[in-house]
Amino acid sequence: NTAFSMLNDYVKKQDAENRIFIVHRLDRETSGLMVFAKNEKVKHILQENWNEAVLEKTYVAVVEGVVNEKEGTIVSYLFEDKVFRVHSTQNPKKGLKAITHFSLMRSNKNYSLLKVNIETGRKNQIRVHMQELGHTIVGDKKYGATESPIRRLGLHAQKLAFIHPVTGENLVFETKIPSAFLRLF
Repeated sequence: NTAFSMLNDYVKKQDAENRIFIVHRLDRETSGLMVFAKNEKVKHILQENWNEAVLEKTYVAVVEGVVNEKEGTIVSYLFEDKVFRVHSTQNPKKGLKAITHFSLMRSNKNYSLLKVNIETGRKNQIRVHMQELGHTIVGDKKYGATESPIRRLGLHAQKLAFIHPVTGENLVFETKIPSAFLRLF
């Protein structure tokens, strides 16, 4: 029972001919905002112009340990190995450039809550960059997490702002930080 199937069922109740198209997806373990289009033309317009159309992509992440920096930026090149695990390198010939900005929202002796903005949208970008920072996202066994205090991946797509592909209107969508994240603090 995916978000796609639930939304598809919903639009078909209005008209059996209605369809939806995935524009922006999240890793299976990540919660938060996703973008779907009501027709294929708009889907293609959004996907082809995604980097220009998106004004802001903000995530919140609960990471292991105390992040000492109030804010920072991680720049590296990401590449995928044969078993579909993403790695970071400083070699521009080996991967695609990825830029992640973070700022500390809260911390305690065990965890830190970060606001994360990405300039690029590479596969597993935030997860790999947090590992590189030395503070793996909680519940992220794939990238070295040792703890799962909320029994899920501590990553949530909280805010998305983009230009509507037809009207040119600036659209801003925002969700609350999951209460499970906040309970840790």
